[in-house]
Amino acid sequence: MAEYNRPTSEKEFQKNFKQKKSLMNPTEAYFESSRCLFCYDAPCIEACPTHIDIPLFIKQIQTQNTEGAAKTIFDSNWLGNACGVVCPTGVLCEGACVFNHREVPPIQIGRLQNYATKKIIDEGKNIFKVGENNGKKIAIIGAGPAGIACACELRTLGYEVDIFEAKDKPSGLTVYGIAPYKISNEEVLKEVAYLQNQLGFNIKYNCAITSKDQINKLENDYDAIFLGVGLGNTANLELDGEDKNGVIGAVEFIEDLRMNHHKVKVPNKVVVIGGGNTAMDVASESARMGARKTVLAYRRSKKEMGAYDFEYDLAISAGVDSLFNVAPIEIVGKGKVEGVKFAKTEMIDGKLQIKKNNVFIVRCDMVIKATGQAKQGAFYQLIDDIEIDTKTKIVVNPETYQTSKPMYFAGGDAVNGGAEVVNAAYEGKVAAQGIEQWLNKN
Repeated sequence: MAEYNRPTSEKEFQKNFKQKKSLMNPTEAYFESSRCLFCYDAPCIEACPTHIDIPLFIKQIQTQNTEGAAKTIFDSNWLGNACGVVCPTGVLCEGACVFNHREVPPIQIGRLQNYATKKIIDEGKNIFKVGENNGKKIAIIGAGPAGIACACELRTLGYEVDIFEAKDKPSGLTVYGIAPYKISNEEVLKEVAYLQNQLGFNIKYNCAITSKDQINKLENDYDAIFLGVGLGNTANLELDGEDKNGVIGAVEFIEDLRMNHHKVKVPNKVVVIGGGNTAMDVASESARMGARKTVLAYRRSKKEMGAYDFEYDLAISAGVDSLFNVAPIEIVGKGKVEGVKFAKTEMIDGKLQIKKNNVFIVRCDMVIKATGQAKQGAFYQLIDDIEIDTKTKIVVNPETYQTSKPMYFAGGDAVNGGAEVVNAAYEGKVAAQGIEQWLNKN
């Protein structure tokens, strides 16, 4: 179990947040690619949400055609480099590798993908072509993975593209919301710059769309609009004491850490509330930032936890403790956080019961809420006739990602409720093809 010193410099921060998936060198890539069986009906392809021809790009790496490998990857996934690093490959492509049935380690597909794409990005190789201008313009709201993928695909089809982004950097949660030990901001931004330099889509930063007038102008000025707005800030727990100093949302905590690194101050005792992958991230991050005690608290059992097993194991290896079958009922303290009052929980007849006669307090200096993000309901109300489901997700045609209002298409977390970067990249690309189909019918 690791124990981390509190980082006081960028060097110390980078040491604590050393990336999990190191970059392969050419020799490693050659030998790893040589292990592949190049399955005819490759299950790894089916397991990939973007359906990259994985045996093909591995064969291209093996024959030292790195440029061809990168092209194969990007042809299916416009964020091929980032996804090679941050994808949960163990439950996707690598989890489907046939070697798993032979008690042999699966092919390191993610690292091979990262090797090929990063090499081409670093070399600045031009491998994409902009389509012949068709005279039509598309607006994209949100420069997250879905928006970037949609823009890239549209440019190859000959559309002019403007992306309206509320923040000052692209790529959404890939920059602002992923743990630093998974991928650096530099690598994420370098990939987007590489794509933008070749494909020429325009990103308008610090340009949030927040009014009906802005929506009306977009509808008048553009032929179609793609919604890649993602999700909002961390949802409230509706607990007494939630407004105390020292209570922060997971999304806000990760963004602060991604932007400010060692300058972020994490106290000695931290409680993280939640059981998803984001909860695992912030718990591990807290420990890596020097918290002497980090407790992960979840209302159900470990078996029912939403996080991947490997994410939980990573948090535990960083020195995180865990509490299961506990529900927070109050955040205690005089003005600032001094602890969280929990009640034991129990499943009775399939329903979670909170036993308020069995309570205890975990002392802490900070509480991180990792229990989901708020939806963008207020934004959706700006758009007339767009259908939203009971979970405040945008309803789309699953084949084209067109909404109930024909000129609008959508993808990413606003549609899927919060999935992986690779899912957003897929949906953005398919939505671009849906826009092409729709405009050619009219």
